[in-house]
Amino acid sequence: MSIPASGTATPGATGPGGEGVGVGIVIPLPEPHRSELREHRLSFGDPVARSVPPHITLITGARAADWAAARAHVRRVAAGTAPFSLRLHGTETFRPVSQVVFLRVTEGFDACVSLHRQLQAGPLETRAEFPFHPHLTLAHDLAEEPMQRAMTSLAGYDATFPVDRIGLFEYDAEGLWALQEELTLGQDGAHPDPA
Repeated sequence: MSIPASGTATPGATGPGGEGVGVGIVIPLPEPHRSELREHRLSFGDPVARSVPPHITLITGARAADWAAARAHVRRVAAGTAPFSLRLHGTETFRPVSQVVFLRVTEGFDACVSLHRQLQAGPLETRAEFPFHPHLTLAHDLAEEPMQRAMTSLAGYDATFPVDRIGLFEYDAEGLWALQEELTLGQDGAHPDPA
């Protein structure tokens, strides 16, 4: 998924494929972790690192026939979810099934799965290609050497931070993801100062 830092899409516009609005929901990383991990991903030669900030995907590829209903659903789930602590610790890979090296979620894993399940209900219900596994992608579809470097160079990575918001994205006209709203967990309404 391509996620620009900010978006200009018209909320509710039909995304690629013409069957409703493409919706993505992520956990954004706070600083300094976001910048640090972006630099690592750039060093591995991942071409999407410039346009896609580090994040943990909760929902991707969902299509909503009714944008207003989807947005209301995401707002309800966010308001009903308490903030939680998340720890990224060590690397792992989905290879050979998928060419991805990632940071493991070792604390907050169950909270991410619960949030994913709640978000995937109702207007965002979709069938995923793979079972949901919270993670932070470091390298994707690269040659063997940078994939291995991603795996070994961050094997000792360890960061813990609070998850207090989620980002709601929509496909824009070019098929890129555009941030529509950041929602604070445990509160009604959008976050006043999106990161």
